[in-house]
Amino acid sequence: MLYPAISPYASGMLCLDEAHQMYWETCGRPDGFPVLYLHGGPGDGCAPMCRQLFDPGFYRAVLFDQRGSGRSVPRGALDANRTDLLIQDIERLREMLGIERWLVFGGSWGSTLALAYAQAYPARVCGLILRGIFLGRPSDVDWFLHGMGRFFPDAWARFVAPIPQDERHDLLAAYYRRLTSSDPAVYLPACQAWAAWETHCVSLQPRAEAIERAASAYLALPLARIEAHYFVNRLFLQPDQLLRDIGRIAHLPACIVQGRYDVICPPDGAFALAGAWPKAELCLVEAAGHSMWEPAILAALMDRLERFKLFLAHGSI
Repeated sequence: MLYPAISPYASGMLCLDEAHQMYWETCGRPDGFPVLYLHGGPGDGCAPMCRQLFDPGFYRAVLFDQRGSGRSVPRGALDANRTDLLIQDIERLREMLGIERWLVFGGSWGSTLALAYAQAYPARVCGLILRGIFLGRPSDVDWFLHGMGRFFPDAWARFVAPIPQDERHDLLAAYYRRLTSSDPAVYLPACQAWAAWETHCVSLQPRAEAIERAASAYLALPLARIEAHYFVNRLFLQPDQLLRDIGRIAHLPACIVQGRYDVICPPDGAFALAGAWPKAELCLVEAAGHSMWEPAILAALMDRLERFKLFLAHGSI
C-alpha cells in the first residue's frame, strides 16, 4: 500500500534555542502540495517508512523529529520541552520552508499536537488527517497507566514489576522519579519497561521482535522519559482544551481514522472529537488496534490521503 522508498531532497538541523536543535526533512515534489507529518510519543520520532505514506508525485511531505526525539538533539531532553514550544517549532519550520498552508497528518500523540497546532494557527491549516485520537485528558493518561492492563494483564504485571508495591498507588510519579534519575542503572530499566509496555499494547497481535526493538536503550530512553514528562504535566494543556477550542477549526475538513480495538487510545476519544466537529468524518476501522502499520488502518489512511488530493484539487472530499 505504501509508495516506494524515497530519500529527502532537503534536510537539516533547525536551531530552536541555546540547547535544542530539531531535525527536519522534505521529500516528494518540491512544488507539490505541503503536508506535515507529526509523529507520536511524545518522544518517538519519524521512521524512514513514514515518507512512503505520501504520493511523491503530488505531495511535498515535511517530517521532523520533535524536541528531544529521534535525530533532534539533545535526545531525551526535558528542559524547554512543552506543547506550546512544539507548536512554535512547527511555525518556525513552516516559515523557514516558505509554506503558506499545509495539510496536517498526525496519529496518537501526533493527533494531540495536530489539534493543538491547528487551534493555535487555523489560518495555516487546510485540513487534517488524524489517527488514534489522544485528547490528553487525565482519564486518557490514567487509561494508559492502568486501564490497558485489563486487556493485557500479563504485560501490565511486567510493567509494574520494577516499582515496589508501596509506590504503586502513584505509578506515574514512581516511574518519573526513575526516568529522570541521573543513574543509568536506575533510568535504563525503567525506560525499557515503559517502552515494552506501550509496544505490547499497540497492535492487535503483539510482535516479540517489535517489543524487543522498542525496548532497546536507544529508542526507549527518549520515548519513556518524554512521555512521562508530558503525562506528569498534563500534556501542558488546559482541561478539555482540545474539545473546548474545537470551534477554532470547525470550518476545516478532517478525517479521523480510529481502530475499533485501539487499546492505547480507545474509540471514545475519537467519537467525542467527531461529535464536536461538524466537518470531521469518522472512519471506525474494524478488526484493528492502534498501530498505523496495521493493514486496515494503513489502507484507511492511504485512502484519505488520496481523497484529500481530490479535495485540494476540486474543493470537495
